Amino acid sequence: MSKLKIAVILGSTRPGRNGKAVADWVMTRAKDRTGADYELVDLADHPLPHLDEAYPPSFGNYSGDHTKAWAATIDSYDGFVFVTPEYNHSTSGVLKNAIDYLYKEWNNKAAGFVSYGSLGGARAIEHLRAMLSELQVAHVRQQVSFSLFHDFENFSVFQPSQIHDASADTLFDQLESWAGALRQVRAGVAA
Repeated sequence: MSKLKIAVILGSTRPGRNGKAVADWVMTRAKDRTGADYELVDLADHPLPHLDEAYPPSFGNYSGDHTKAWAATIDSYDGFVFVTPEYNHSTSGVLKNAIDYLYKEWNNKAAGFVSYGSLGGARAIEHLRAMLSELQVAHVRQQVSFSLFHDFENFSVFQPSQIHDASADTLFDQLESWAGALRQVRAGVAA
């Protein structure tokens, strides 16, 4: 069986965003993993207008070329690490929009979360957990949360504490385990 493919989805497109440094940290931590290949999926490289499909995503009747391209991208992965800021006690609008575009491409896959914000982005993760549950995504317990006060110099230069390394390793272990199990579920559903 081929190696698991995990997308690290960078959920911010703001100019000067802190998320790029956080996503790069995730990719660096994941590069030596033997259980899966991790690839960065930057939403800045997948510009999606506000949801503009006529049919609900659960119908799978996508008309826009941008939707079809996004669906092909997401469909190719076994799991996801969502790197999210916390804006107004939730995730970013661009990430919510990207998630809302699709349905079956998310189903029976696994997800983990890495967040950042004044309270570590915990509330953004809570919202993502609820949204992804509706899309039949199994989210792992372990998360990594970075504080703008403790892990960023002047709120902009990412300098994470080493304490996060062990949390990231646990997140990857859980994510790869669930992604592998859910690959078998998807194979059974397709049969």
